[in-house]
Amino acid sequence: MERGGAVYIMTNNNNSTLYVGVTSLLKERIFEHKTKVYPASFTSRYNLIKLVYFETFHSIEEAIHREKQIKSGSRKKKEDLINSINPIWKDLYDDLE
Repeated sequence: MERGGAVYIMTNNNNSTLYVGVTSLLKERIFEHKTKVYPASFTSRYNLIKLVYFETFHSIEEAIHREKQIKSGSRKKKEDLINSINPIWKDLYDDLE
């Protein structure tokens, strides 16, 4: 049985820094970012606590492939991706099931 995956983008309150990540447990992983479980991590150091974009996949391999695509794009492409589903850059965490 394959395990699903998700790719996501986090930012800070003033949307100045972006982080692209991949996980098999989206809600749990975002909670870790928000609560700074790993204080030395990039997301903790830059206070990246807003989930502004995510995509889900049937397999973690598909999610990893998509993460690489997104990471290789420019900041403008990442902003366009976020704006396509979340034009006000609201925190989507509470919408997760």
